[in-house]
Amino acid sequence: MIREQATDKRTLKTIRHDADLIVVGGGLSGVCCAITAARAGIRVLLVQDRPVLGGNASSEVRLWVLGATSHMGNNNRWAREGGVIDEVLLENWYRNPEGNPLIFDTILLEKVIGEANITLLLNTAVYEVEKSSPDTISSVKAFCSQNSTMYDLVAPLFCDASGDGIVGFQAGAAFRMGAESAEEFGEKFAPSAEYGELLGHSLYFYTKDTGRPVRFVPPAYALDDITKIPRYRRFNAQEYGCQLWWIEYGGRLDTVHDTERIKWELWKVVYGVWNHIKNSGQFPEADTLTLEWVGHIPGKRESRRFEGDYILCQQDIVEQREYADAVAFGGWSIDLHPADGVFSEKPGCNQWHSKGIYQIPYRCLYSRNISNLFLAGRIISASHVAFGSSRVMGTSAYVGQAVGMAAALCTRDGLKPRDLSVETAPADRQSLASHVRQQIPSGQKTQGIAGPPVRSLQQELLKIGHHIPGLKLLDNNDLAQQAQVSASSELMLTSLPPDGPLVPLLQSAAQMLPLSAGPVPKLTAYVTADQDTTLVVELRKSNKPGNHTPDVTLHTLTIPLRKGKQEIPLAFDTQLDQTEYVFVTFLKNDAVRLQYSQLRATGVLSVFNKTNPAVSNYGKQEPTDDIGVDTFEFWCPERRPKGHNITLTIEPGIRLFEAKNVRNGIQRPTNQPNAWVASPTDTDPTITLHWAEKKKIRRVELFFDTDFDHPLESVIMIHPETASPFCVREYVLCNDQNERIFHQTENHQSRNTIRFDQPLATSSLTIHLKAMNGAAPAALMEVRVYA
Repeated sequence: MIREQATDKRTLKTIRHDADLIVVGGGLSGVCCAITAARAGIRVLLVQDRPVLGGNASSEVRLWVLGATSHMGNNNRWAREGGVIDEVLLENWYRNPEGNPLIFDTILLEKVIGEANITLLLNTAVYEVEKSSPDTISSVKAFCSQNSTMYDLVAPLFCDASGDGIVGFQAGAAFRMGAESAEEFGEKFAPSAEYGELLGHSLYFYTKDTGRPVRFVPPAYALDDITKIPRYRRFNAQEYGCQLWWIEYGGRLDTVHDTERIKWELWKVVYGVWNHIKNSGQFPEADTLTLEWVGHIPGKRESRRFEGDYILCQQDIVEQREYADAVAFGGWSIDLHPADGVFSEKPGCNQWHSKGIYQIPYRCLYSRNISNLFLAGRIISASHVAFGSSRVMGTSAYVGQAVGMAAALCTRDGLKPRDLSVETAPADRQSLASHVRQQIPSGQKTQGIAGPPVRSLQQELLKIGHHIPGLKLLDNNDLAQQAQVSASSELMLTSLPPDGPLVPLLQSAAQMLPLSAGPVPKLTAYVTADQDTTLVVELRKSNKPGNHTPDVTLHTLTIPLRKGKQEIPLAFDTQLDQTEYVFVTFLKNDAVRLQYSQLRATGVLSVFNKTNPAVSNYGKQEPTDDIGVDTFEFWCPERRPKGHNITLTIEPGIRLFEAKNVRNGIQRPTNQPNAWVASPTDTDPTITLHWAEKKKIRRVELFFDTDFDHPLESVIMIHPETASPFCVREYVLCNDQNERIFHQTENHQSRNTIRFDQPLATSSLTIHLKAMNGAAPAALMEVRVYA
């Protein structure tokens, strides 16, 4: 029994926590930041003001996770984000292919509590920042309403991943809110005042079929006139959840302080929409449907954006500018919405894509005036226009990982965030600060940028599968670099056999092939013509290495076809200057059926000049005004079980699937497959690393092909498999005595880390790839070995 005498005043229980890094915000950016930092060996406090993790991806909001893959609706091939966010999405794919948001909650929570270096505080809101000097945060205060406890949280480094920037705001960090003028950064897509300066919030609902008639009596506050929504005719009984992302409001208000007001307006809209669907008589199929769930907190898009030493802008995205301090990438379209949201007469969004993924500089990820504050998520240093692309959750999670690793390096070396950007002794760093903050034009190697600290950051990120376009891993500690590498077989791609479907050429189709520098091989395709006709076949490539937009035509063949089945030789008189992907494109012809193949292999893909209105892809991007974006066609893959490769014979065959690729420092297809792929007929695919003398091995890192082209939307979308068919499911490691030293039976992840309790002394390491998750030939992207 507890009994206390009456008193004038009591204080709440207060607990102090100390850490190396405090991450405020438990959305995907904060989660991936915390996990990355914790795995790198530092103590992390993760503070989340909600009862679940995930932010907009959680069961409280239920937005799908997307990033550079853009629903497979753009030309960003193999562009899914790597590292921790890849691990999370692959686990969700394995456990939750139906897209249940509650299951996604459990996966995020499991990942966080599984890290011994993370202390997690849920339902805990930061409300005050303490500073030891004008540019330094010393601690933050937080309160948990569930346990009536105050917290003093103390650390040398802080990461604001809170969405609205609660820490940065109170600390006095420079920030922006609203749209810049076109003149400030020369951004031609800067919106007019009539279009608006802020993106609004959205709130979703889910439905359930009860199997019997259900009536609906709307609450008194429901929107009574559905025609107030100009796009009301788009509503139907089939779409729900974030398929109705355009139920948006608040862009004319203060999207921080007016959030509750915005939420009420969205509730009015949602219940008004459901009243329309249930009671207008236009949707008899909704008779047995009931509302299962309506969101209680809106999903926020835009509020504060904080200023770093560099501000990402439109040209960085469209021109794909390269930076020496690149630590992440983006690839979602520049996606701006009218400020009036669902009440606007304008389309719900205005999306403009770049021709490929773009780099994000490290200088966007810390405050320019608060010395120990990292920025992660949608609040990173970006203009309003660039924010239209960088704000999405896949990209936000990715920059969070970069911050987590940066914090670990800062902790290890006693540095502040900016110190990783400059190449100089600590005593000189202050004098360089103002210089570093300058905007740096494309490709310019400016003094003070990308010295050894940021190169170390890049390399540590690459080690965990965090792809940075244009960079490769160079690890002097990797014993695989000293080994002789041999394999039981290597795929020489001489044909994509004619054992698949015969499909009408109703839309232009292309086979992507990785080719070495030199003459293009002789190709043969297989078609059936329903009548005498002419088929146009073009050989295309991208004008930028590493891109996959086929915007350069190298050779055009006009081939007469007779009625019936036939082989057609494709003799492209073309020389390639470098190893790259080419597109063998078959232009649309309704009278032709194209033969496809059942063979799927790592780094080989078919694409189609198709539309995807969900991401403003109508087959070709053609801006009618000069808004600073490019005109180009979209060539996108189809989701499995569709998306077969196009049947071709190839002479001479393609030899880019060699065993040596497992140590080339790249863990996904880029300009080539970057993988060892075994022959499809190899019954025991095996790769061996051999050293001249015995090595003591403590750790082995393996990277498998989990199909980085698949976007892996976390909710609503139903996936046809639970793991990538290109991914090895079962494998065995053996020593130089052919003794089994490790056996994995149920793998579905990209990255596998094998640690040995006692150092393993061996002069060779053999990896047997025993079984796949699908019918593809066995493949391995990378092997690294450490003493």
